Amino acid sequence: MYADIFGAIPIAEVLFYKGAGLGTVISFMMSVTALSLPSIVLLKKVVKNKLLAIFILIVTIGIMIIGLTFNILQGTII
Repeated sequence: MYADIFGAIPIAEVLFYKGAGLGTVISFMMSVTALSLPSIVLLKKVVKNKLLAIFILIVTIGIMIIGLTFNILQGTII
């Protein structure tokens, strides 16, 4: 899904008020902006494939860790 941060905020707000965990909402917002298809295509033009794969892997793992941490701190996941 592609959206800029201003488009992701209303969606994230609805997800949060419908009961999604804070970590889930934060992870959604970060992944929509950092791992969108247009940004990956642009990065592919300036970096090599191996570096792009490492970037995607590190960002994905980082987003997951942050989301899980916030969910644990909120008490959503025990």
